[in-house]
Amino acid sequence: MINKLDKELNFYHQALGLRVARQELLSSNVANADTPNFKAKDIDFASVLNQKIGLTTAFGKVDLSTTSPLHISSTAANTLADNILYRTPLQPSADGNTVDMDMERTRFADNAIKYDASISFINNEFRNITLAMQER
Repeated sequence: MINKLDKELNFYHQALGLRVARQELLSSNVANADTPNFKAKDIDFASVLNQKIGLTTAFGKVDLSTTSPLHISSTAANTLADNILYRTPLQPSADGNTVDMDMERTRFADNAIKYDASISFINNEFRNITLAMQER
C-alpha cells in the first residue's frame, strides 16, 4: 500500500520540483532582460519530467554510488543543469540579449498556473486518501 502511495506522490513531487526550478530560470531571464549578451534559458518540462520519473524505481530514487563526500551528487540541480536549453530569439537585439519580455511573462504565468494546478491535484489526492481511511 505504501509503495503505491509513494509511487503516486513521487510524480507530483518531481513535477513540483521541476516547476520551481523552471520558475527560477524564467525569473532569471526577466531579471537579466537588460544585461548585454545574456542568453535566455528554459527547459523542456515534459522531457525532463519523463527523464526524472524514469530514474525512479519502486524503492525510490536511484542515486549515484559514491565513495567520497567530495564526489558529484545526483541532485535535481545537476539533472536540470544538463537539460537547460537556450532560446533562439524571434527578433535579435543589438546587444546580443535573447530575452523577449512578452514571451518570458507568458511562460512565467503559464508555469505558475500549472504549479498551482499541481498543488490542487495533490490536495485532492490527500483528500481522497483521508476519505478512504475514514470510511468503514
